[in-house]
Amino acid sequence: MNSFNSTNPTNTKNLLEVDNLRVNFKTPDGFVTAVNDLNFTLAQGETLGIVGESGSGKSQTAFALMGLLAQNGVIEGEARFEGRDILSLNEKEMNRIRSKEIAMIFQDPMTSLNPYMKVGQQLMEVLVLHKKMSKSEAFDASVRMLDAVKMPEARKRMNMYPHEFSGGMRQRVMIAMALLCEPKLLIADEPTTALDVTVQAQILTLLNELKDDFNTAIVMITHDLGVVAGLCDKVLVMYAGQTMEYGTAEDVFYHPTHPYTQGLLKAIPRLDSVGSELATIPGNPPNLLNLPSGCPFQPRCEFAQDHCATKIPKLEAFASGQLRACHKPTDGWVS
Repeated sequence: MNSFNSTNPTNTKNLLEVDNLRVNFKTPDGFVTAVNDLNFTLAQGETLGIVGESGSGKSQTAFALMGLLAQNGVIEGEARFEGRDILSLNEKEMNRIRSKEIAMIFQDPMTSLNPYMKVGQQLMEVLVLHKKMSKSEAFDASVRMLDAVKMPEARKRMNMYPHEFSGGMRQRVMIAMALLCEPKLLIADEPTTALDVTVQAQILTLLNELKDDFNTAIVMITHDLGVVAGLCDKVLVMYAGQTMEYGTAEDVFYHPTHPYTQGLLKAIPRLDSVGSELATIPGNPPNLLNLPSGCPFQPRCEFAQDHCATKIPKLEAFASGQLRACHKPTDGWVS
């Protein structure tokens, strides 16, 4: 077992164990490595936040776990769900696991819902297919789940189309659909990006409540560290497909040591800094076809030194339950 188990202090049995996950894409210009040797574990009822800028590999990690990669994608490594490597399953075997054991909430609920079908039909379809319920049983169960996600007038909403719902209500439908079969693992890919701040807070509160009610493990994928502050137990910070920092949410938020993590935290708008210039990370994420030598973050890092451009940092433990890939320790530089 890899060293990431050190972030599970209760020594509870892991529901998901990802070892050396690598996702490559064949393109006309060559191979692109979107996810590079990713490792993490997740126990039942635990929440992991995967954070990073666009293009860091967050969504491709989710698609790989769900068996939803594009046709030109190639997966290496293992992802053991309850001890079974789901990366090696064929499409038929994976279909049995999707929704029933592992479910996913996608970024844009409007494009995820069928605009030509009533919401109730789409919810019931999941239960008829995976739980072999009758239509009347599926209808009643769908109404109960819409109630559980705080949907007003749930029974009435069953006969409405997606365009009749607000963005926040559509996302509640997607959450309800994902939870209908009571999956053990829920993957949420940027579930609040298209929503206003008030609705974002409502959805995050809802996910927190559902985690407690259903004991569901959650992988929360986001570009915003502030989103995971009140929801996640652990945080994995990604950049250019690689892990930069990994640890408990408390450690990552209050004791961040990787320059990239520090930059992301500084970029979060604060109420006590109104009128001051918002901090940003200079430059842009690298082209995955032409990654810089050495540390991938070094061209944008304010602390970079000569050896950062030639020596790739290893992901190593530097405190109890914390790992990071950086040449700069908290007490100074290493040569």
